[in-house]
Amino acid sequence: MIPKTFKEVIDLGDGRTISIETGKLAKQAHGSVVVQSGKCMLLCTVVSNYKASDVDFLPLTVDYREKFAASGRYPGGFFKREARPSDGEVLTMRLVDRVLRPLFPKDYHAETQVMIQLMSHDDDVMPDAMAGLAASAAIQLSDFPFECAISEVRVGRINGEFIINPTRAQLEESDIDMVIGASADSVMMVEGEMGEISEEEMVEAIKFAHEAVKVQVAAQMRLADAFGRKEVREYEQEEEDETLAKDIHKMAYDKVYAVAKAGSSKHERSAAFSEIKEEIIASFSEEEIEAKRDLIKKYYYKAEKAAVRDLTLSEGLRLDGRKTDEIRPIWCEIDYLPSTHGSAIFTRGETQALATVTLGTSREANQIDMPSYEGEETFYLHYNFPPFSTGEARPIRGTSRREVGHGNLAQRALKGMIPEDCPYTVRVVSEVLESNGSSSMATVCSGTMALMDAGVQLKKPVSGIAMGLITDTDTGKYAVLSDILGDEDHLGDMDFKVTGTQEGITACQMDIKVKGLSYEILVKALKQARDGRLHILSKLTDTIDAPKPEVKAHAPKMVTTTIPGEYIGALIGPGGKVIQELQKTTKTTIVINEDPVTEEGLVEILGTDQDGIDAVLAKIDSITFKPEVGSVYEVKVIKILDFGAVVEYMDAPGNEVLLHVSELAWERTEKVTDVVNMGDVFDVKYFGIDSRTRKDKVSRKALLPKPEGYKERPPRSDRNDRGRGNDRRGPRQRRD
Repeated sequence: MIPKTFKEVIDLGDGRTISIETGKLAKQAHGSVVVQSGKCMLLCTVVSNYKASDVDFLPLTVDYREKFAASGRYPGGFFKREARPSDGEVLTMRLVDRVLRPLFPKDYHAETQVMIQLMSHDDDVMPDAMAGLAASAAIQLSDFPFECAISEVRVGRINGEFIINPTRAQLEESDIDMVIGASADSVMMVEGEMGEISEEEMVEAIKFAHEAVKVQVAAQMRLADAFGRKEVREYEQEEEDETLAKDIHKMAYDKVYAVAKAGSSKHERSAAFSEIKEEIIASFSEEEIEAKRDLIKKYYYKAEKAAVRDLTLSEGLRLDGRKTDEIRPIWCEIDYLPSTHGSAIFTRGETQALATVTLGTSREANQIDMPSYEGEETFYLHYNFPPFSTGEARPIRGTSRREVGHGNLAQRALKGMIPEDCPYTVRVVSEVLESNGSSSMATVCSGTMALMDAGVQLKKPVSGIAMGLITDTDTGKYAVLSDILGDEDHLGDMDFKVTGTQEGITACQMDIKVKGLSYEILVKALKQARDGRLHILSKLTDTIDAPKPEVKAHAPKMVTTTIPGEYIGALIGPGGKVIQELQKTTKTTIVINEDPVTEEGLVEILGTDQDGIDAVLAKIDSITFKPEVGSVYEVKVIKILDFGAVVEYMDAPGNEVLLHVSELAWERTEKVTDVVNMGDVFDVKYFGIDSRTRKDKVSRKALLPKPEGYKERPPRSDRNDRGRGNDRRGPRQRRD
């Protein structure tokens, strides 16, 4: 029996649509949809346990996977099965998670899983832009307690015109690549990269995307109504005690306010807050503590949050004593690590990042092998966040999703400033050594300086800043915070990171926790971010104002050249013998990439010794040397034969040609050594391919003056026509 299906179609314009369908697949899940655009199909399923987990948070897992069968391919490598998620898949998971998580009730602690799978791929559709839509649509068909439907769209801009969900080809022409997540009435998440756009242009792009989101949210509502809405499940809600909450607020608020106003360091402040909390707990009886310890802690943190926020809104002061627009002290240093190709330290307050740069050939490019995209990155950035950076000891279990996300943000901030003609593959690694507020932005700053220290000719330096927002909906008061601390990140209503040059924004990441944030406040926050960003930028340029003109002495120098495709084999040699020996003797790395269009070979030569690089270039010149007809070349005798001398072009060592005995001199030459000897250097003229021998012809005598009275001998063909009577003395005279 064919199941009954329900379907809604969203018109994207330009003949493109997105359909949302349910009722056919994965019916045992608590909600499932298939979202399709073109040939791209995503299957999203959602399941949530009915029993709460024994934790005090929402154990939500958002999983996005791309199946290789979706594009008719096999997984790469020996193990032919999809394994751990790629960085691209992790980034899509984060995009969806950041919008969904705040919409579940804070006291909902049931294990919840959102699984999104790419089942069919279309080269003209980027699936990550539809993942948020798929997740929300599936949740709308479930009985989960979830605040409202959301969706996500990608927005690009080509020739000044905004476009929703551009293709990858269109994105290459776009100066904006942003993904916006929102509900019908509020923007909740923004992430992307830009080509040095203004704050006003960024807000216009967000507005444009939000209108498209509203259409997609409406389609989800229609689908849920047609399918039949389920009653929201009942779940065990957290116990509340309003009297206890008021009592703890009275005990904690003033004390916390005083500590917050004192403007202390992170560790001093944490110790003081912890002492207040322990005092409050100790004021209760053992029975009360046993029964309500969790509630006491919860209400204490609520009072702490209220006191810190009120301090900022009423007095314009922050936890470390700064004003709202004040940046923490900054110090920078370059060339700190003597053996790296480039390095820099950036320290802002209690946040510190040490960045290194490594230069390599195209062999070191980062290979991307996903069902939805195959390619490589010649600039990439890795971000490491060890536990000691926050004074913690905890297990290290591989690269976290957070590390992938923060590294990607910093990479997007910087990659547009890498020159197109940069010959190197460039890897930046950021080691976060201290963290109390936006180590990703510290990574951007240290990365900028390390790149310039390495001699990478950045178009412009880039800086970044993390901003916060505190609002009071009752009074209408709000405060935009520059360069936020870690605590302010948790306590605020919005945190956003903005990177850019002197001219404009290159990347951003926003998480907005307050509903209905006005665009007026958003523009003001972005303007304040610009002021802070430029202040930080001035500190970077005070340390290093321009890229170093050359790479370091111990860093590899890169030279690229091209050779005709016909000579690639000669440079490689049989079994790679020529190129391997050349690399060994010159202490260089040589990489040859053939252009499939021009069939030319792009040769990359990497080495620390310029003499070695020059030797490789000389060898390439030798292999590809082509003398021009009529030109004169200096040669050296390298071998003596009975019928001539083998000479080598001085401009192209290894290129040999036979100088025939008849071309040595105008006079008859009985013995080659009568005219030239081993090691002699002289000029010859090149005549091209000899029609008789089909070999290159050069002549020494052509450059010498003819002896007085010299008579030309007739061409050999004329002498041969005379038959047997011909001899070397010339044709016989006909008898009358």
